[in-house]
Amino acid sequence: MTPLQNPESLLVIIPAYNEEGAISRVIHKVRRHAPTADIVIIDDGSADNTAEVARRAGVIVLRHPFNLGIGGAMQTGMKYAVKHGYDYVVRLDGDGQHDPAEIEKLLTPLRQHTVDMVVGARFVDESVNELGWRIPLLRRWGIRLFAWEVSTVVGQRLTDTTSGYCAMNRQATQVLANYLPQDYPDVESRILVYKAGLRQTEVQVQMSERMAGVSSIDAWRSVYYAFKVTIAVLTCALKDVEQMTVALLTPKEPINASSKHTNQPADHRPTL
Repeated sequence: MTPLQNPESLLVIIPAYNEEGAISRVIHKVRRHAPTADIVIIDDGSADNTAEVARRAGVIVLRHPFNLGIGGAMQTGMKYAVKHGYDYVVRLDGDGQHDPAEIEKLLTPLRQHTVDMVVGARFVDESVNELGWRIPLLRRWGIRLFAWEVSTVVGQRLTDTTSGYCAMNRQATQVLANYLPQDYPDVESRILVYKAGLRQTEVQVQMSERMAGVSSIDAWRSVYYAFKVTIAVLTCALKDVEQMTVALLTPKEPINASSKHTNQPADHRPTL
């Protein structure tokens, strides 16, 4: 994959919580594959030296005084992107699981104006499901459950609604900056984008094991997580679509005519 060549402004958002062991290597890889991008680290109240390591690497660091969770960290990054008017935003994790070499793959459909959000998914191509890092069976079941739930709501086949590796244009960034939930942003963001009348797709990516640290979700928490995410999906699906859509599709700047967006409300009421 060649480094990015397009002149559009690009922001790479990297939420991080206690990732001092991995964050420097992640930043280095992003710079190698997206040399023109600005990088912002959202240090979500880390108890280690994540923020200091990121500052020494010369990137923008926004630090929460205490841990807000992944949704709060992502929303901080989205608000920063909206405030500074970036054309495209890429979000990837600070633990090294997402490969920055695939940033261009995520951005290509956005530049073609065919979609507004692109998600790097592990299961688009069933033949590569077992490659890369292996997912525990219980967690795999959860991933499939959430994908089925969200696919049912949005009326589109989605395979990996827990992937945090994604790219957005200005419209999708604005939607998530305003309405991204704090608890389960990866799953609910797919519904919010749909309800805003925007388009989304998935592209196949490979993911690796985390470079350092451990996951906060064990076997027992996976069951609890599955229950809470299901409730969150239902709650998000039942929100008033028309009122949200009118507000969310009002851009600060004119939208390119080739993107075929309008400011008319879209009736995206799911059948539950």
